[in-house]
Parts: sequence; C-alpha cells; structure tokens
Amino acid sequence: MKKLIDIRNGKGEVDDIDHLGNRRIRSVGEMAENQFRVGLVRVERAVKERLSLGDLDTLMPQDMINAKPISAAVKEFFGSSQLSQFMDQNNPLSEITHKRRISALGPGGLTRERAGFEVRDVHPTHYGRVCPIETPEGPNIGLINSLSVYAQTNEYGFLETPYRKVTDGVVTDEIHYLSAIEEGNYVIAQANSNLDEEGHFVEDLVTCRSKGESSLFSRDQVDYMDVSTQQWYPSVRP
Repeated sequence: MKKLIDIRNGKGEVDDIDHLGNRRIRSVGEMAENQFRVGLVRVERAVKERLSLGDLDTLMPQDMINAKPISAAVKEFFGSSQLSQFMDQNNPLSEITHKRRISALGPGGLTRERAGFEVRDVHPTHYGRVCPIETPEGPNIGLINSLSVYAQTNEYGFLETPYRKVTDGVVTDEIHYLSAIEEGNYVIAQANSNLDEEGHFVEDLVTCRSKGESSLFSRDQVDYMDVSTQQWYPSVRP
C-alpha cells in the first residue's frame, strides 16, 4: 500500500511493459528446444501406455521407445509454425536482414487484432537495439522489426548495444555492451560530440541521454558515449 501511495505522489517508477528491459528475445534454439520437449512428453506417454498393455517379461527397450513423436513435433515446428518462413535469398543483403528480423507475433506473443498503438510505437529503449525505420506497412507495422546494426542478445535474451567507456572525462576505446535496464543508470553522450586529440570533450556542456530523456550534462557527468552515429540504423542500409 505504501508503494502505491508513493507512486500516486510521483515517487518511484512505474513498470513500463514496452521497455526492452521487460521484453526478451526468444531464439529459434529456445523454441525448438521447447518443441523437442513436447515430443519427449509424447514419447513418455506412449511408453507408459505400452507398459500398461504388454507383457513386461517379453518387452524389449526398442519395442517401447519410438522416436516418431519427437520427429513429428520438430517437423510440425519447422513446417507449420507461425514463425517458420522460407529465408529471403533474393540477394546476400536481404538474407542478412531476414536473419536479424524479430517478431512480436506467434505463440506466446501478440496478435495483430489486439496489439494497440503503444506496443507498435518506437520506445526510447529501442535506440541502438531495434531499428525504428525497418518495419512492414499494414497490420504488422511495429510488430515485426529488425535489430540495429550493432545490437546483440545476451545470455538471458535481452538486447544489448555497445558504448565507449568514459573514464575520468576521457573517452576510451573500451567497449561495453549495455542492456536497456543497465543503460538507464548512466549518462550517455552522442557519437558526434566534439573531442580533442586526447579524447576529452571540448564543450563544457554535452548533449546526452539519461533515463530515456535527452538533455545537457556537464562533461564530468558523462559515463559512456555512442560508438557510432549509425548505431540506430538497421543491419543493412540501402
């Protein structure tokens, strides 16, 4: 109750379901693993039925275990799943783009009919992780996107983007990949900020992002800097 009162009075933060810190990527391997597990459950059920009907003294392991349910489950996933597609092989660039495409549709995801404007809109945490431009028109707009050029997923499935570490006011070549939650704890300068030969910021006030908002910060407050002005671009640009 105290937490709700504090939020009502403007204290604390409210969870944002569209924040990329609350959304993770389910890889093809993870979904194939779940489908393989479904096949194993079917095999287990078939073995139990066979044991309840047959003579245990004459049964052999090969008589009880049949791999067809597993094979059928995997074929079902790759053959008829909503997320299963033929790879776009018109040219090498379209192939690369297709491999880095992400979708909010499919099993456990959203539907075109129920997805509102908020989930389709560009979120500040998409910067450097999800391209704000490359999305189809029509009912799938905002639901099917592409990863940005430098984006990657960490071991937990959360999207990360690289930044140059700023140490004692000096922009170094040390690269750190930050998730959307981690990024919110730092002040990040733009890649086109003016630097001297030693890597110090020229201006006293630097345009930076912090907690999803852009503002001017003292150069001593800067923690990271974008690696490139093209950081938010798609994997392949025309």
